[in-house]
Amino acid sequence: MTRLSSCGIDNTMGDDNTMIDKTIKHYKVGELLGKGGMGVVYRAQDTKLKRPVALKMIKPGLTADPDRLKRFLQEARAAAAITHPSIAQVYDIDTVDETTFIVMEFIEGQTVGKLIKSKELDLLGSVEIALQVSEGLAKAHKSKIIHRDIKSENIMVTRDGHAKLLDFGLAKLLEPSSEVDGTLTWLEGAPTKTMPKTTAAGTIMGTTSYMSPEQARGQELSYPSDVFSLGIVLYEMVTGELPFEGGSPIDTMHAIAFEEARPVTVIRKNLPPDLHRIIARCLRKRPEDRYPDAGAMVADLKHLKADIESGVQRPFSPVQKIDELKYWLATSIPAGPQGIAIVAAILILTAILIFTDIQWANLLWIGIAGLLFYRHFKNRKKRMLKRFVSQASKIDTVQAVGIQGDSITVVLDKAKASQYIRINSMVDAINKKLYFGKHVEVAVRDDLSYGEFQQMLREPGIQYVRDDIILEPDTKNVTQ
Repeated sequence: MTRLSSCGIDNTMGDDNTMIDKTIKHYKVGELLGKGGMGVVYRAQDTKLKRPVALKMIKPGLTADPDRLKRFLQEARAAAAITHPSIAQVYDIDTVDETTFIVMEFIEGQTVGKLIKSKELDLLGSVEIALQVSEGLAKAHKSKIIHRDIKSENIMVTRDGHAKLLDFGLAKLLEPSSEVDGTLTWLEGAPTKTMPKTTAAGTIMGTTSYMSPEQARGQELSYPSDVFSLGIVLYEMVTGELPFEGGSPIDTMHAIAFEEARPVTVIRKNLPPDLHRIIARCLRKRPEDRYPDAGAMVADLKHLKADIESGVQRPFSPVQKIDELKYWLATSIPAGPQGIAIVAAILILTAILIFTDIQWANLLWIGIAGLLFYRHFKNRKKRMLKRFVSQASKIDTVQAVGIQGDSITVVLDKAKASQYIRINSMVDAINKKLYFGKHVEVAVRDDLSYGEFQQMLREPGIQYVRDDIILEPDTKNVTQ
């Protein structure tokens, strides 16, 4: 039998036996279960209620700031107030002798991550797990609590097949202080790596492969962020692979922010179209295009589960096709004043052609004027890209900037999380102002070999090179 605590811990890490057999309040500490990003987890015995519990000792560095500790305890107590069969219960939160600890439900079972690796999940089981978790998450969202770190290792499945969502509210401890004056100083020097095993205070909160686009950019989170992460877990359960992966954490974050996931029905041909529709809605880049919260996702998962159990696979209904068309229109036409202006111009031109007897010569002049107007706004992209290069060149770690079509490559000495977020925010600002053409994409690279970097410097499209960068002679093309 596999025994795991309710904390999503890694029980393969080194031992820390300093607390074993000691008693904190009325909890007698037993075996070490593992170490996670926020502390050490033990199995303990509640001597009052005579039951096993999981006791997580929070790292002292995370609670050194009294204000931060106070905010964390408030949020953790709010999370503890949530009771649902699909949420691992928090029993106690306290500080004794400057040691903060959390006492949680002890769960025996396996994580979804292990079930995926061992290929023990079928389609119905995957949908059932997603449904149970979304029901628990819906209860939390109604209580205005965001999980922030949903991943396959944070969902336990008990021996009787019941799913439990772990570590509710604990990821808040890894967030920046709200008093950080709008800057990202909490990210300075932060390694952008997957966090569950060796997370240090000040790194990006969450696990890279399961982040939402807004989470990867360090933006404010809302309920759709949890929906995105749960969509990734559902995608992983039914396909056995993650929707967004890159050669490095930076590449993965870029894929999450800009690239579309392959449809699950392409990876596995026999999956129901409704499953694709649910996952696709979860994984939309803009929060407002996803389910607004987990509760809105529950009904669709229930219908999908019923169809799977009955053996019925319905094609897309007319209503669903209309929804997809609405989404295409909403994402194809710029929002706000730009979109209104484009639609108004089309309607006005149509009215002129229908209701007036304007001469073709005059219509030609209108067309020329419209073409000049179009070229003016289309060339805005070039002007904005030039401004981007100017701004990027002022970042001291930027070695070079190259532009090929709608793709920007920024090479840095070392890509800190704050610089990644800043560069992507600059590109987001460009895309929001575009009226025509494709959106611009950016790749932030700090993993180029010396030869690859030298080759990049010789290619067309280089817009900026730092003064201390030397272009070596191309000995391969030198005539003997």
